Amino acid sequence: MRATAHRTAAPLPLDSVDVAIVGAGPAGLAAADAAAGSGARIALLDDNPAPGGQIWRDGPGVQLPAAARQLRARVAGHAGVQVITGVRVLAAPAPDELLLEDAGRAWRLRWRRLILATGARELLLPFPGWTLPGVTGAGGLQALVKAGLPVAGERIVVAGSGPLLLAAAATARRAGARVLRVAEQAPAGAVARFALGLPHWPSKAWQVLGLRQPGYRAGSWVIAAEGDGRLAAVRLHRPGGREERIACDRLACGFGLVPNVELGRLLGCATVPVHGAPALAVDGWQATSRPGIHAAGECTGVGGSERAGVQGAIAGHAAVGQTAQAQTLRQALAHWDAFAARLHRGFALRDALRGLAAPDTLLCRCEDVPMAALAGCSGWTDAKLQTRCGMGACQGRVCGAAARVLFGWEPPAPRPPLVPARVETLAGLDAGGPD
Repeated sequence: MRATAHRTAAPLPLDSVDVAIVGAGPAGLAAADAAAGSGARIALLDDNPAPGGQIWRDGPGVQLPAAARQLRARVAGHAGVQVITGVRVLAAPAPDELLLEDAGRAWRLRWRRLILATGARELLLPFPGWTLPGVTGAGGLQALVKAGLPVAGERIVVAGSGPLLLAAAATARRAGARVLRVAEQAPAGAVARFALGLPHWPSKAWQVLGLRQPGYRAGSWVIAAEGDGRLAAVRLHRPGGREERIACDRLACGFGLVPNVELGRLLGCATVPVHGAPALAVDGWQATSRPGIHAAGECTGVGGSERAGVQGAIAGHAAVGQTAQAQTLRQALAHWDAFAARLHRGFALRDALRGLAAPDTLLCRCEDVPMAALAGCSGWTDAKLQTRCGMGACQGRVCGAAARVLFGWEPPAPRPPLVPARVETLAGLDAGGPD
């Protein structure tokens, strides 16, 4: 008989640090900067090619704000901080460990303190035509342009809700696109009240002035995207029940942000509703319900980069026992908490957005599940069993957030791996390793 060769997976290597920080956006960078003065060994992890998160995403031709460049430089200058980019957190194989994977290897990281700065993602709500090529999220368009997507000369419509629309439009215009319309679903009165309060936060007022768009219309939202195989036009609702059709090459549509809480939930951290979405629950020191784990930034509730940075600094100081330094930041945090509350009041989603989708509109793009297939489902588990909704590559991150808005469904507890992983990584984990 012919012998069959069996390959035994090698155990994964184990590294250890005093403080592990997941996410290198404003919160994660601030946390690393604050904790570094203690002399602790710190690992700052992020799945992007460079630190900065979504808001400070680097790329060809990108000019980052001075505050972002200075913070990145300070973190890079700390001898005790190891910045690891292009890495994904797959699981938590032990209460004080993370399973990590990058393009070339996989390993386990043991921590004494953990800071979650996992940020937020766009809320995408389904409407007829939202899966057409040429339709992206507003933040998605911004990321693509920063990464080098050529949009010069393209006719672009930006729609949805929140200040991210203005930022996406400004990024596209700087790249040479023609932004035909910025359609904000919030009523004009709500937007005006938000703007009138901005003098309390002068830096935000200047940002809004710098991002102003001539085609901005409040009280307007997407009805449908049209096209045969690719986007050709967008139909918009206008105040007074009017309708507007705009021929365009690209539509960027996002309805705000939702906190990324999957890793926190996997680790056993409690969540609470913050401005209508689940967020990681934290106390005054940014400590979660799980001992040894802190959280900062948008994963604790969406509120902007300044709030995230203050929370990150508090978490970094608290994680290494510097409570006096953390205490000095309480007033600044209250200032930016007030801004976050005003932001969410000004751009609250209207009920009409829950009725945009038609029966044949896909909710789950990964598994091609239309709205009609979910009509008799009682919740996420039922939907998965009957339709495979949420079981595709994104693991329900897109359709799950939408279903929460549309149906009030709460997603089930996440299961590892959190993202697709290589087979050899999982085999190496099963092979065990040094303790």
